[in-house]
Amino acid sequence: MFARASLLTWHASSPPKKHPSTIITPTSSYTLKNNSHFPIFQKNSFVVYYVRNKNGYLKMRGRVIAEVKSERIEKSESVKFEEETVALLNDLDCDVDVDDDDDDGGGVPWWEEFPKRWVIVILCFSAFLLCNMDRVNMSIAILPMATEYNWSPATVGLIQSSFFWGYLLTQIAGGIWADTVGGKAVLGFAVVWWSVATILTPVAAKLGLPFLLVVRAFMGIGEGVAMPAMNNMLSKWVPVSERSRSLALVYSGMYLGSVTGLAFSPMLIHNFGWPSVFYSFGSLGTVWFALWLNKAESSPLEDPELRAEEKKLILCNSVSNEPVKSIPWKLILSKRPVWALIVCHFCHNWGTFIILTWMPTYYHQVLKFNLTDSGLFSVLPWLTMAFCANFGGWIADSMVSKGVSVTTVRKIMQTIGFLGPAFFLTQLSHVDSPSMAVLCMACSQGTDAFSQSGLYSNHQDIAPRYSGVLLGLSNTAGVLAGVFGTAATGYILQHGSWDEVFEVSVGLYLVGTVVWNLFSTGEKILD
Repeated sequence: MFARASLLTWHASSPPKKHPSTIITPTSSYTLKNNSHFPIFQKNSFVVYYVRNKNGYLKMRGRVIAEVKSERIEKSESVKFEEETVALLNDLDCDVDVDDDDDDGGGVPWWEEFPKRWVIVILCFSAFLLCNMDRVNMSIAILPMATEYNWSPATVGLIQSSFFWGYLLTQIAGGIWADTVGGKAVLGFAVVWWSVATILTPVAAKLGLPFLLVVRAFMGIGEGVAMPAMNNMLSKWVPVSERSRSLALVYSGMYLGSVTGLAFSPMLIHNFGWPSVFYSFGSLGTVWFALWLNKAESSPLEDPELRAEEKKLILCNSVSNEPVKSIPWKLILSKRPVWALIVCHFCHNWGTFIILTWMPTYYHQVLKFNLTDSGLFSVLPWLTMAFCANFGGWIADSMVSKGVSVTTVRKIMQTIGFLGPAFFLTQLSHVDSPSMAVLCMACSQGTDAFSQSGLYSNHQDIAPRYSGVLLGLSNTAGVLAGVFGTAATGYILQHGSWDEVFEVSVGLYLVGTVVWNLFSTGEKILD
């Protein structure tokens, strides 16, 4: 026999290719209440269990607390260990519905009872808040910068587009990195990288245009890997019944980040000059990074402070947390639901990027708002999206909890995310007042936000182990839609009208609706 052990972590795994008994000799064998047998093995200071259950094998690993000075220990100690081990394994029944939120905590402070998975979600929300704050500040600061450095409109456009050079290149790479290395390292790197690039922006501008373009592209590199890394983190930490709400909250961080950036940038520029925007916003990333290092882990298995109840809840409702060693590209690209994601992400982002990029121009040219009013009303759709994204996430998770299939939920939510914007855009040509036009824009973007519970949640549904890679693939198509759509809109406006701009978006929304309902699924298609 061996010394008493304390179980630290457990996780579901596939049956080992080589039975452990060929590596270490079984020290004992115990029987559970369901008459299944399991051997216990010891190697150095660790004990390992392989228990067969309905999902395959349950692998448990624990560290031996007491040093083993002899191969024999007192019988009473071994019997006590045996009883505790069998009791623990009998308790690990994933058929039991566990709700860690109902635990009274035994006098533990409330902040220690707060679910750790939602700490991870809030930190991801904060990262995306900073992400869009650092992205939109240039749209405000570029005006005094262009005056100071005598930049032409063409140069301003070049500077604005340089961000997308890096952002486009790192979508797939960020997904591969997150799925193989872990989301904690990649998201932490991303925030530090783009924060440093933000702080260096004033310095680069003074050195010259080439330096500024490089720094902006570097910022795009950092923000490009953030979304796949976040998706990887949530795929490991959040059960499917909470997936829509968590993703909606994180993405609403982007919307609120845009609101915050647009609100505070003019004030900072007026009082302290345009460089202050980059210094102040960029420095916030260091505060976030310190919290991230202290509070986050890439998966529940790596968190020594995670309560047992919450760990059981997460792992019993998640897939294997084994690290990804290689990406099965051929298998991934052979699946129709994967291509449905890619195509629909393109269709979705075409309309979204056009509205958000050209909205101030539309307000100014068509509704005859002045530039101040255009900027003010441009904030409204972001607020609407933040509210509707979380509202839609609550609806989607409630439907899943009540037994509606994940496939049905994803199709309903994304259909709203496509047909809602399509309907309200078609109404713009029929309204005769600025207030109604602004309302149509807000409603268009509000219904668009239901996509967070549709296609944006679907990566984790169909391939949770490769969710970062899938998001990298589909978001690459989404970024391309933004680049091409923005350029195409300028061409259409030069030769046509705003009605034609909206007709193209509506057409793509309808194509996306058909593709999504024919080929998408909420079931796991990749192990």
